[in-house]
Amino acid sequence: MKRCAAFLLLLAGCAFGQESPVPKIEYSSVPDFLKLPADISFGEVAGVAVNSHKHIFVFSRGNTTGPAYGAAAAQLLEFLPNGTYVREIGHNLYGWSYAHAVKIDKDDNIWVADKGSDVVVKFDRQGRVAMVFGRKQEASDEETGPLKHPHPPLPTIDGMFRQVTDIAWDSAGNTYISDGYINARVAKFDKDGNWVKSWGEPGDQPGQFVQPHSIAVDAADHVYVADRGNRRIQVFDGDGKFIRQITIDVPVDPNARPAIGSKPKLPITGNQTISPGAPWAICITPNQVLYAADGYPGRIYKMTLEGKILGVLGESGKQLKQFGWIHEIACPSENELYVAELLNWRVQKLILIPGH
Repeated sequence: MKRCAAFLLLLAGCAFGQESPVPKIEYSSVPDFLKLPADISFGEVAGVAVNSHKHIFVFSRGNTTGPAYGAAAAQLLEFLPNGTYVREIGHNLYGWSYAHAVKIDKDDNIWVADKGSDVVVKFDRQGRVAMVFGRKQEASDEETGPLKHPHPPLPTIDGMFRQVTDIAWDSAGNTYISDGYINARVAKFDKDGNWVKSWGEPGDQPGQFVQPHSIAVDAADHVYVADRGNRRIQVFDGDGKFIRQITIDVPVDPNARPAIGSKPKLPITGNQTISPGAPWAICITPNQVLYAADGYPGRIYKMTLEGKILGVLGESGKQLKQFGWIHEIACPSENELYVAELLNWRVQKLILIPGH
């Protein structure tokens, strides 16, 4: 709250999550929803998306090859609305390295962001590569290896990414890419794939980021960026002008368990990735409801686009209706969510009960 008030001295338009009381949302999880073939298993499920025909696309760190450290880990699978397996898309694709997010555009093209290869790939509905953004490091380069995090950071390069995270589009077909763990910016391309601009840099001021991890666009073409490390969602217009920020401030049960590791000592200073309310994943429904998920205490928050908390659900754990680091949310409707979990290696289909 204090951070948000400070920003008001700089720029108008700051939004808050309300303190309390916050309604708990009743919901169910469909058991054994996705049916995998006997010879395919999920790894850490980094991404999930749903197209206009209700087909589900899962971007998993499965099909892993190579050494334990630095293995290639990315596999894109498609399922029917009832969970029946359809196909693998892009088997052994050159851009596969470390799965991060999958999205479906209004024309049912399939887009993925691969954090390991630093590329975003657009597939058409048939599953053929239609467009590539960024470039994978060359295997023949003697400097090829894990990217460094120097301070000050290296200058950004137009059209190139460093540990890219997610993709979204506006009504004109412009593409917004959150880039990402190192570059700390949003990149914008036009509908034909031409570079337009970027905005952002490391920091905690308006328009600065620490791990822009997820991105969404509303019906008014406002761009929502899950600034995870700063524990906030920043909202911009399509040219990168700061509009407001949303912070999620919902009291935490003192007995809440982490999904893994020791319970964090709150409040956290510096990088706030594991702080309550830090947005790992965001999603906007067709009727313009905003959902966000955090890593600890492992909850999903239902909000208005202005940031008013409408309800909360979930907790950390390994059972149905519990979550192990939700990494992406697909929200084809207000009361139907699909959540991709890293630690539990699965996708859950959640059915929310209206009015509860």
